[in-house]
Amino acid sequence: MERRTFLRATAIGGGAAVFGGTLWRGAAYAAPAQPGTGPYGALGSPDANGIRLPSGFTSRVIARSGQTVSGTSYTWHNAPDGGACYADGSGWIYVSNSEINPSGGASAVKFSATGAITAAYRILSSTRQNCAGGKTPWNTWLSCEEVSLGYVYETDPWGTDAAVRRAAMGRFKHEAAAADPVRKVVYLTEDETNGRFYRFVPTTWGDLSAGTLQVMVAGSATSGSFTWANVPDPDGSPTATRSQVSGSKSFNGGEGCHYANDTVWFTTKGDNRVWQLNLTNNTYELAYDDSLVNGTAPLTGVDNITGTSSGDLFVAEDGGNMEICVITPDDVVASFLRIDGQSGSEITGPAFSPDGRRLYFSSQRGTSGSSSGGITYEVTGPFRA
Repeated sequence: MERRTFLRATAIGGGAAVFGGTLWRGAAYAAPAQPGTGPYGALGSPDANGIRLPSGFTSRVIARSGQTVSGTSYTWHNAPDGGACYADGSGWIYVSNSEINPSGGASAVKFSATGAITAAYRILSSTRQNCAGGKTPWNTWLSCEEVSLGYVYETDPWGTDAAVRRAAMGRFKHEAAAADPVRKVVYLTEDETNGRFYRFVPTTWGDLSAGTLQVMVAGSATSGSFTWANVPDPDGSPTATRSQVSGSKSFNGGEGCHYANDTVWFTTKGDNRVWQLNLTNNTYELAYDDSLVNGTAPLTGVDNITGTSSGDLFVAEDGGNMEICVITPDDVVASFLRIDGQSGSEITGPAFSPDGRRLYFSSQRGTSGSSSGGITYEVTGPFRA
């Protein structure tokens, strides 16, 4: 995705907003979107699953907490959270965390080439409040514990190899992870009101058993340059990792994290922002700031984030009005879908199938507002290539 400089936002009606600013690709300003649309058009009426989608898109339920996954004998976990997809021959696998404490863990659903469910199974057990995580280039799933002195666990989406605790990646209130194969590091967010943004530098790329935990060092402004400093004691005891390095930058509630094309994006729920780190020149800035749009943009309650080959970012809401919103390379912010009748829940785990034609995500507490009421969905349609 091209580099963008965030300056201001203007509402354009109908659940979309356009962000004007200087663009790295040479255009003077972002071109305004059509009023009321965004890249996929207006949302329609709720379908049979209570989901409002643009024209041409359909939804289906994949799994429900406490119920067996269709065509299998496996009971789906409570409070489904962060997720990712993996190619599996001609089919694929979707993995999903369980944000409950105790027990936690993660599960997986396997699909055939036609999208039929062929298996479901557990890939991680006996952990605590597994919230988000991240996919590695060597096709493992990093499942993160969102508890004080929590760990990162490396798991096998196929369920063959036993999960391994990766203590070298630090003990703190982990949220999400994003692997950078160019710099051979893994970025990590921390869900604290004064959390930090970290990176883990493995001793050997592809092996997370040993390495160096570093923290981002920068000023208090919303843009500028940054550096990395080693965290002296990744174990986080007796001094929390976020308090060990003078000058490390504080972020208000780190959430989702996504890497692509020498850029890493992450969200902070406390101030409803999407941050952008430009890794080629070591600068950071805002890609989205709710406070500058005076409540007129559709995106509120930023949480999990993922991206597509077209450069679109998809951001799930924890709060707001239960939407997944899209931020385009032209800085348009628009609603992509909305779940009706589930205001006591949050949207989690957005991830695309390897071919980019299917989007998976969960409503963590469903219609009941309880962790036992989670619902995992699939949306199929003409996503932008």
